[in-house]
Amino acid sequence: MRTYSVACVFFILLPISDLSVADEAFKWPDGQSMAISLSYDDAIDSQLDNAIPSLNRHDLQASFYLTLASPTVRDRLGEWRAAAERGHELGNHTVDHPCSAALPDRDWVASYYDIDNYRLDQIVREVAVSNSFLHAIDGRTERTFTPPCGDIIVSGENYLPAVRDQFVAIKFYEEVEPGFAAGWGPVEVSGQELIDRVESEAANGTRLFNVLFHGVGGDYLAVSAEAHEELLEYLAGNQDIYWVDSYINIMKHVTANSPDDE
Repeated sequence: MRTYSVACVFFILLPISDLSVADEAFKWPDGQSMAISLSYDDAIDSQLDNAIPSLNRHDLQASFYLTLASPTVRDRLGEWRAAAERGHELGNHTVDHPCSAALPDRDWVASYYDIDNYRLDQIVREVAVSNSFLHAIDGRTERTFTPPCGDIIVSGENYLPAVRDQFVAIKFYEEVEPGFAAGWGPVEVSGQELIDRVESEAANGTRLFNVLFHGVGGDYLAVSAEAHEELLEYLAGNQDIYWVDSYINIMKHVTANSPDDE
């Protein structure tokens, strides 16, 4: 079982705008105060069993970052395709989920996907192969990316600039002004704690809040299905305040409404 913690790190890769929390000209589609990207990493069973049915009941779109080597992709491919047809985003989370085995609590990292042993051209190729496979599932040509474990160093250098041109955006590395975006990977929290954090971010002026899940009612790094459902019910009932959509749709809106594109 994976026991890694989710570290949400933010920095600017390539500045594309002067967008900031203080920029009153920027608006979400219906004037909401904050956009929320709900995302789910690794392609695991509880996401198909619990998360997607709950999202669909509330008519909310989210992003699922598929590790393509996951048995759940192989065994339940039709369900992932159906999720995409329903409007959910299938994002790139590589083929093998490469992470660093050198960090604490990483005994689950197998040698063949220890990113410390990768070359730069190797990770670039894996990311490109993943995009091709995802295209075969959903037919889409635009994609976003979440680096597994947040580990981005290959052969001593940050690999994200080498893959950046393959994506609309890279999650947790938003190309916006500091303070615009924030993120959280909740584990074993209540529905009220999820809601409280959303309200706190909105009160603090966060304009884009990334909530990164793994298991929902099962698997690992999980929240209960009940807590997840409580959050979705709250968000669905407050759509005048929160714009909940796939990460790709949110970031396309950010890019289209940045000063450089006016």
